[in-house]
Amino acid sequence: MNYQTIHIQSLGVTVEYASFRPEGVGEWHVMLHVEPRGQSFVEQMQRIYAAEDQLTQMPNFLGAQYVLKRYFLSDSTNQQPLMRQEPGVAISVIQQQPLDGSKIAAWLYLVSDMDIRTEQGTLVASHNGYRHLWRMGLTCNQGDSAQQTDTVLKEYEQMLSHFGATLADNCIRTWFFVRDVDTQYAGMVRARRENFVEQGLTEKTHYIASTGIGGGPGDTKALIQLGTYALTGFQPEQQQYLYAKTHLNPTYEYGVTFERGTRLTYGDRSHIFISGTASINNRGEVVHVGDICQQTRRMWENVEALLQEGGMDYSDVMHLVVYLRDTGDYEVVSQMFRERFPQIPTVITLAPVCRPTWLIEMECIAVKAEPNPQYREF
Repeated sequence: MNYQTIHIQSLGVTVEYASFRPEGVGEWHVMLHVEPRGQSFVEQMQRIYAAEDQLTQMPNFLGAQYVLKRYFLSDSTNQQPLMRQEPGVAISVIQQQPLDGSKIAAWLYLVSDMDIRTEQGTLVASHNGYRHLWRMGLTCNQGDSAQQTDTVLKEYEQMLSHFGATLADNCIRTWFFVRDVDTQYAGMVRARRENFVEQGLTEKTHYIASTGIGGGPGDTKALIQLGTYALTGFQPEQQQYLYAKTHLNPTYEYGVTFERGTRLTYGDRSHIFISGTASINNRGEVVHVGDICQQTRRMWENVEALLQEGGMDYSDVMHLVVYLRDTGDYEVVSQMFRERFPQIPTVITLAPVCRPTWLIEMECIAVKAEPNPQYREF
């Protein structure tokens, strides 16, 4: 793994990135941070876009193509309509205010040597018999949170069927962004559970790695926004679910339906997708109520246990997304992350976690070079 930070002085943009460049497909995860400079959203957004446009011209990004761009905004209702349209990229826009004082930050995922196209509103990145399906920004503005969740999941399942895929067999990762998570999360959880049963996903089969977190869609009537990643062309044994039972309990024990983490093994590498993880023990109890520092340390420990079960550690992590409930915790948490993970691209946003007593949550994606000749390369 190669970590670097670039300061584009003329734009006032900091580029933190991790690159994975073995033989074959290259991968990059990038976090863009803009200096506020007392400017409007449009001015900050234009500087972010200028940095994006420069990236693929830089020597360390030659051959890279954008797959996913997620924008963290301070006011999505007013800001999203001002953003540019970008066909050929999976775009995710959500109100989760960057806590560094800016109005916008971005997480970018790029790859090289893949065929990239858009079909059925889905970004399709194909290589070596695999199809990586990225679908972002699914919303509905009718009904309560349960009805909206059911609608967006059924729309997503219909899209998967176009590719000969199903939720149970092919969906690897989801993100559920919930407006006013303290009141709307329960409806999302109930509808997701009911939909999963219909799709053959139960505690006796498996669930899907996921983050369910506070976040505001641009449409003020939308209570739920869904983002997804699915894969076709792999063998079932290439997928492994991670539990870390010494530290965490199965999620169904407290009424939710997601996997703690998922590992995908290819002929030349493995990926781990860590779900949103907080300060919880293996009895499903919140640990260190009211103590942001101790909750942060326990969260790190839980994520580390999941990574280790999948044969990796923090040196394999390509990015971190951190969610805080209280803006007043930003300075101490930011300092803790700078000291523990000075190189990993990181963004810290305002996004309440699904239990009020959880003060912090984080997610990540990791990759490690590994020869697995029984499978096709990534």
